[in-house]
Amino acid sequence: MHTVVWTFTVPAGTDKTQIVETIRATAHGYQGIPGLIRKYYGIAPDGASFAGIYLWENKAAADAFYTPGWIAMVTKRWGSAPLRQDWETPMVVESAEHRLIAAE
Repeated sequence: MHTVVWTFTVPAGTDKTQIVETIRATAHGYQGIPGLIRKYYGIAPDGASFAGIYLWENKAAADAFYTPGWIAMVTKRWGSAPLRQDWETPMVVESAEHRLIAAE
């Protein structure tokens, strides 16, 4: 498995309510993406930035999704280019289900 974290700086004066409204309006677009297992959104306590955390089946699936067009779209939406971090994900703990999922 592979995790990609995109960190976005939001325009000054954007409050958390606006961030959440945009997330709610766009989240459905991430359903059914080939290779995407799960996506999380995180907002910094001060509301100045947020992160999209994506768990992928593999890095190839992530790379296929993050096209120059996708990067341009989210850059326009949030007013600045995001920062990408890639992580190998050898294990996922599904705590509520008492289940461990190991990468193949």
